Amino acid sequence: MLKGLLFFNLLFVVNEIHFKWQTGIPGLVPTNIIILLILMFMRGKQDVITLREPPILQRPLFWFFGVMFAMFLFAEVTDFNDLVADFTYVKNAIFYPLYYFLYLRCRQDQKTTRWLIIWCLIIAAVAGVEAIREGFDYGIGKYNPFRRASGPFGEDWHHANRAGVFYGMWAPMFVALALFLKGQKLWRLAAVGGIIACAGGALFTYSRQSYILVALSLAVLLLRKSIILTIVLGVVLASAISYLPDSVTQRVEETKQEGKHGQEQVDVSTESRWVIWAGAMDMLKEHPLGVGLFRFRDNIGNYSTYKHIDAHNFYVLTLAEMGPQGEIVFLLLLLALMRLAKFLRQNAPRSDPELVALSLGFTIMTVCVMLGQIYGSPFLEGSVMSTYWAMAGLLERYVQFKMQGSSDGGGEGAQPSGPRPLSVSDQFPLATHLRPRR
Repeated sequence: MLKGLLFFNLLFVVNEIHFKWQTGIPGLVPTNIIILLILMFMRGKQDVITLREPPILQRPLFWFFGVMFAMFLFAEVTDFNDLVADFTYVKNAIFYPLYYFLYLRCRQDQKTTRWLIIWCLIIAAVAGVEAIREGFDYGIGKYNPFRRASGPFGEDWHHANRAGVFYGMWAPMFVALALFLKGQKLWRLAAVGGIIACAGGALFTYSRQSYILVALSLAVLLLRKSIILTIVLGVVLASAISYLPDSVTQRVEETKQEGKHGQEQVDVSTESRWVIWAGAMDMLKEHPLGVGLFRFRDNIGNYSTYKHIDAHNFYVLTLAEMGPQGEIVFLLLLLALMRLAKFLRQNAPRSDPELVALSLGFTIMTVCVMLGQIYGSPFLEGSVMSTYWAMAGLLERYVQFKMQGSSDGGGEGAQPSGPRPLSVSDQFPLATHLRPRR
């Protein structure tokens, strides 16, 4: 039951829009109940591996949670509005990053941990296929801002940018597997399919940010693999641009437009972000400690021509709502994510090309998460980020299985792994001087 819930939870949180389940209780969603069930089944179940303490992300995540909750209280004191809505927002903001701890300590053996990682990849690929299907249903002739694919992340075009960030985040995982797996043709072929699904899904979201994320991840990982291969594929892809749907090229070309008097100017979407960001800086000047959590939309109309609108930049949103202290803690969290990626790369056995590929893919995925917050703000969106947090916990767990030299994690119900016995050379270091070649 525990294993089934762990798999189902990952599927449900991304595809919640398709289930149409509601609890009828304000602030409580079905995924909260699923997590409670998982924790109930975990209770009293001994883990099959001794994990390092504390987890790499524990301290920065708790600091981030602390600042968010403090600014939630600050907002209630200084600008009381809707307590239920505010509490729901802060609850969700804290809830979804907890997937990192849940899947790090999921009580599963090494084999199941690996299949949970694969399951995350399958979910991402299927989400990409859904966006591709929507794109063809809409038609690919001429770009229409109201006919953008959102996949499982929304009913209409409003969530297309969030979907684009998701596909841009997951593309490097598939690229890394396709490039760095050795001798596993079926898995590499599946990874190529994942690349097509994520890249195709990103295309039909018409999110220019997602185009950049996919291209960047492909370029960086290709350079890591081979400069010659990078040049060859670069030429092939450049020549294939003309075969893209007209709606895609139209969307990219409209970034820069010609004004009434022939001057060059950016499109309305880009210009509106600059206006909102400038208004956010004016908001910060008047409220140097921040306006409080979930108060940006209510206040931005006082500082710009746009009212009740998101900041479209999580860095700007954090600075305006939580002040410099919140921004610093958020940047420290991003730094910890890169430290986790470094830990994975350094401890992935060279003899395990699959784990090496996963660690490289996660590194670029983390970079895409950071870049994805510049032109949007999906960092606290559960459907977009929950599988990322789960992947972070699963990979940290999986690497520790490999570090402890366990082949299968001891199976269900095994005792926690202890320290490995000392080798002869460790017990008698001077013996090597007697017969060095041995």
